[in-house]
Amino acid sequence: MADVSADQAPQWSTALCGRDDEVARLAALFARSGSDDEDDAVGAAAVVTGDPGIGKSALLEAARDLSRSAGFRTLTTVGIEAEAQLPYSGLQQLLRPLMSYADRLPQRQVNALRCAFGGDGDADFEPFLVSLAALNLLVEAAADRPVAILADDVQWLDPQTHDTLAFLARRVTMDPIVIVGAIRSGYPGPLVSAGLPEIEIGRLTEATAEVLLRTQDARLSEWRRQRILREAAGNPLALIELPKAWRDTDDGRELPPDLMPVTSRLERSFTGRMTGLPADARDVLLIAAVNHGDELPEILAAGAVLTGSPVTVDSFDPVVRAGLARLDGGRVRFRHPLVRSAVVQSESVQRRLAANAALAAVLTDAPYRRAWHRAEATTGLDDTVADDLVESATYSMARGAAISAIRCLERAALLTADPGLRGHRLLLAAEHAFGLGRAELVNRLVQEASAYPLAPLDEARTQWLREIFHDGVPGDAGRIMELCRVADAADQAEDRDLALNLLNGAALRCWWADTGPRARAAVARSVRRLAGLQTDARYLAALAVAEPVLEAAAVHQALTEIPIEEISDPDALRLFGMAAHAIGNSALASDFLDRAEAKLRSQGRLGLLTHVLVMQVGIRLTLGAWDRAFAAAEEGRRLGSDTGQSIWNNLVGESRSAALRGELEEALRLAAQAEHDAHGRRLTNLLCCVQLTRGYAWAAAGRYEEAYRELRRLFDPTDPAYHVRESYPGIMFFVDAAVHTDRRDEARSVLAAFEQLARITPAPDLQLNLAYARAVLADDDEAEDLYQAALAANLNRSPWYRARYELAYGTWLRRQRRIAESRVHLRAALVSLELIGAHCWVEQARVELRAAGERTAQAGTSAQNLLSPQELHIARLAAQGLSNREIGEQLYLSPRTVGSHLYRIFPKLNITARAQLAARLDLSS
Repeated sequence: MADVSADQAPQWSTALCGRDDEVARLAALFARSGSDDEDDAVGAAAVVTGDPGIGKSALLEAARDLSRSAGFRTLTTVGIEAEAQLPYSGLQQLLRPLMSYADRLPQRQVNALRCAFGGDGDADFEPFLVSLAALNLLVEAAADRPVAILADDVQWLDPQTHDTLAFLARRVTMDPIVIVGAIRSGYPGPLVSAGLPEIEIGRLTEATAEVLLRTQDARLSEWRRQRILREAAGNPLALIELPKAWRDTDDGRELPPDLMPVTSRLERSFTGRMTGLPADARDVLLIAAVNHGDELPEILAAGAVLTGSPVTVDSFDPVVRAGLARLDGGRVRFRHPLVRSAVVQSESVQRRLAANAALAAVLTDAPYRRAWHRAEATTGLDDTVADDLVESATYSMARGAAISAIRCLERAALLTADPGLRGHRLLLAAEHAFGLGRAELVNRLVQEASAYPLAPLDEARTQWLREIFHDGVPGDAGRIMELCRVADAADQAEDRDLALNLLNGAALRCWWADTGPRARAAVARSVRRLAGLQTDARYLAALAVAEPVLEAAAVHQALTEIPIEEISDPDALRLFGMAAHAIGNSALASDFLDRAEAKLRSQGRLGLLTHVLVMQVGIRLTLGAWDRAFAAAEEGRRLGSDTGQSIWNNLVGESRSAALRGELEEALRLAAQAEHDAHGRRLTNLLCCVQLTRGYAWAAAGRYEEAYRELRRLFDPTDPAYHVRESYPGIMFFVDAAVHTDRRDEARSVLAAFEQLARITPAPDLQLNLAYARAVLADDDEAEDLYQAALAANLNRSPWYRARYELAYGTWLRRQRRIAESRVHLRAALVSLELIGAHCWVEQARVELRAAGERTAQAGTSAQNLLSPQELHIARLAAQGLSNREIGEQLYLSPRTVGSHLYRIFPKLNITARAQLAARLDLSS
């Protein structure tokens, strides 16, 4: 395919005058993605921003010509403000030409697309499964011919399409796909925050504006020309349209005053063209402006209802001649989005109501759109219309369109006569907003609902919704007591789901903010009152999170009796994993969370998957599966961006990973960023995790004085960073720091309280850390028995602890001059630490072995050092026999992207085939 440069491109709209640089940047995108060499062809994405009329649409027209000249299949969509609540309407418009490729996709993805587009597909799907299906559909099409997606007025696309575009734009870098979206300045959204190259279009220079104006009307007098230049303020659309408005008047006095914004002046210029339209033309123009669709037959049918007589396509001729809209393949395309706005604003309220009513009358086969137009045609209370909107909300939720469902419920509430039911519908909308993680929206909806007389259960629901984004205040037991009271009332009213939601919220407050023993005990009592729910995941999670020490034995017993392989609900698996983690059983937590992860990946539930990955970082570090921990941290960050979640504790996981890799400055930077991203909340759990990271980092760097200073805070009950359960994994590092700074006696005294805890809780994470501490802090006449007892434990799931025990025991034996015995344990430690990738401790083992008189060969660079976390994840899946497509489905990448990663992985590992991966990687962890 030949390259296309800006100077070879065809002549585009005069609105592109002075935009050579912007056109050249677009041309470069298509040249690179349309390369004749298939291996060199890569994808690209960009976002075009600017004010209304500044030339965004003209630049997209240039992009359309560029893409076609380069041989691309070009797909387009345009956001329409009135259509923004129709879920996936923009995506359906985009992908309609590619649906012949759908039979190449997995059936679950096909079902998701069909359901999203209003068909009979699987109604139980996740939005990100639709996004993955869209990605794979594009990749399949691009294998035959490069694909370009051009989206105009992205700010008015439905939220589901907008999210999907951002998802695609982040993932097409390895495929011959170009995505360009145009969005008005000042409109935040997923595409703007996706980190794409931005092409910002500014005002024209005075000289360029003069040139463009002269191309429009060379006969303008000087004073008129100067006034238009002043009013247009470098806006190309204004320079094109204002002279036309001027020609419609005898002099310049009818032009809007100078102080009006350019947008308003343009709307006035378009409105002026409507005054001479025949009545039927004005009617169909109004119908098109308020319509949620653009199909001509539908608009003509509604026009006939509005006018009371038949309307034909001829009615559009005056509209086209006036330059307000055009007909394109049976669809109505407005000259510019401002035309639509001008049409709506110029008509009376009564006319707009009548136009919406006319559309509702003809949309008998589109109940969702019909409900919206009926609502837009209603000024007073109307329970029938409100009920239809509630049904529309159900339709939206079945398609993963929570924002659309919220809008339906909000509008339904306004039309509902019963005040209590109005409040209830607002609370339902708030629950959907909670599912999106939209704290500000939840708070607004709950506040609005609270203005109405609510039923007791709805009052309880408001309590829960007020809590879900509140992590609590350290020492604040009063709020916990109130939540327990409301949960007890919900239980008595037989709404046990609500009771469990409230108690889980209370338990999490106890976990994050350490609200004290009285509050923890109150939550545990209320949970235990819920008879018959002892095996419910929410029950055990609330019990474990509220009382991770005192309830550990009971929760552990319940968890060990749960048949993990028989559980299919990933959210239940996630909660069971959370409970296991809370009581300090990382191995059991890993079992539950690994299965939850697999289920969530297959279902496309990326929001929950992100939470699971965040938990797995710390768990995998504890167990010694460090490469998998690093991969979870990297993917958690990436998916957090996809799902719009700002999760500071993922930063904690990343910082802890960096610390253990010996990246001191990066670890400290990420820890500080985690504190910053938590918006200054002095949460006990956060502070403890940050202190752990700092302690790890200094210890890994051999800076034990600093490590002791940071870790000592974890074990001081008066310190804000004191969190009993979260401090378990810090014990080993604290003990090492104490030994190296000659503080053995102080460390023994500090850990005495944890020895008391060990008599109460069976937590393996605590027991394993204390076993290390006892041996390392012991006097020489007791140490050997303690080391041997530690190594005699079942450590099959704990290679990190075994390696640390072996290293410490071998070091002790060498210092006792038992050289031959020491070598056995030091060799074992070295092998395990190399497999784990614990390079700082590998070096310690080498130093000890050399001191024991044994030369150690420098091990080859491990795969963990050679590959990024994502590359290592892909390599592991490939070594397990998964195809590129299967890997892509798991990691939400295109097969070509996976292949590109493997292409780079093979030479890094000095291999030439997939069959060699398993031998090069350690797959045991």
